[in-house]
Amino acid sequence: QVQLVESGGGLVQPGGSLRLSCAASRSIIYTMGWYRQAPGKQRELVAVITSGGTTRYADSVKGRFTISRDNGKNMVHLQMNSLKPENTAVYSCYLDCSVRTYWGQGTQVTVSS
Repeated sequence: QVQLVESGGGLVQPGGSLRLSCAASRSIIYTMGWYRQAPGKQRELVAVITSGGTTRYADSVKGRFTISRDNGKNMVHLQMNSLKPENTAVYSCYLDCSVRTYWGQGTQVTVSS
């Protein structure tokens, strides 16, 4: 059993930055990542980081978003720069283990002037 809690969402102007954090209830050594879902749209995979630190990103966020992890603090982060209005969504972190995928409850990100 693993519990994930996201934080760091909020309102930011276009071109601004925001850092999301995901805290796990215990040690994290698995692949983790972030999804987002905007109203009326399908859930989209944004970024992934493996236990070894290898990262992958959706084409739409490459060069602007950075995923990282701190295993000592049981946390994963998503640094979001040059934010656009279309990035507005609920962002959720996940952990992929051998037999189950764990999800956080999500944090709202709103990009608007």
